[in-house]
Amino acid sequence: MTASHPSGRSRLVYGVDFSGASDAGKKIWITEGVIQGEALRIEACYQAADLPGSAVERDVCLAALRDFIAKETDSAFGLDFPFGLPRKLVKMDTWEDFVLFFPTTYPDQHAFRETCLRAAAGSEWKRVTDRESSTPFSPYNIRLYRQTYFGIRDLLAPLVRDGSACALPMQTALPDRPWMLEICPASTLKRESLYWRYKGRSEEHTRARERILEGIEIMAHLSLPSPLRSVILDDSGGDALDSVVAAFAIFRALRNPAGFVAAENDVYAVEGYVYV
Repeated sequence: MTASHPSGRSRLVYGVDFSGASDAGKKIWITEGVIQGEALRIEACYQAADLPGSAVERDVCLAALRDFIAKETDSAFGLDFPFGLPRKLVKMDTWEDFVLFFPTTYPDQHAFRETCLRAAAGSEWKRVTDRESSTPFSPYNIRLYRQTYFGIRDLLAPLVRDGSACALPMQTALPDRPWMLEICPASTLKRESLYWRYKGRSEEHTRARERILEGIEIMAHLSLPSPLRSVILDDSGGDALDSVVAAFAIFRALRNPAGFVAAENDVYAVEGYVYV
């Protein structure tokens, strides 16, 4: 199945900087935005622990995030984790089957990484979309495998199983469901020549966050109120800023019909696609 582009329908935009850490509630940041003509208006930026029913602990946080996504039926979510694996590592014929059987195929995050490495003879293979969009890591790289595992197991699999959301471009973009799109802030920033070392507490890191945010503001015709701007820039880990970049990537994807058409490809239908 392929994703159809929206026609004349405005959606809320959520950028989610994801984490598979045990304290995911304070590491996942969410940016809320709304598209107004040619501009993106950012309305909030907060940690996932602040969601209704959420907490710092990963299991509680991801359950709350899953419920939140399912309820936001007129929204598009940019999620910062791989939605799939290289085709040679997928035994199922369809992406939906891969996701639905994912929890039983890989009983925990360590089995997930070890199984992938063993099947790839110790190599860290990338997907077609990873190579095209220059994502930093393989989906089962040591720095990323927890994000991949918990993102697929605890968000995608339950939402797909229940028909509560659509994952693009592997599924049809139904108008009455929330849409989930894979994004990669680092790839978006590099494509726009906005990538500097911005994660840290030094003045240089703070200035880099300021320059990145200024660039996003220009491209998205975005104007941020001072308190919200401070929340984003004061997060030294850069996760708040990453969620803004994620929201920008979705804003751009929803306004670009050609991008949806480009994603209609057999390999993307199984491996997933990064909207940069």
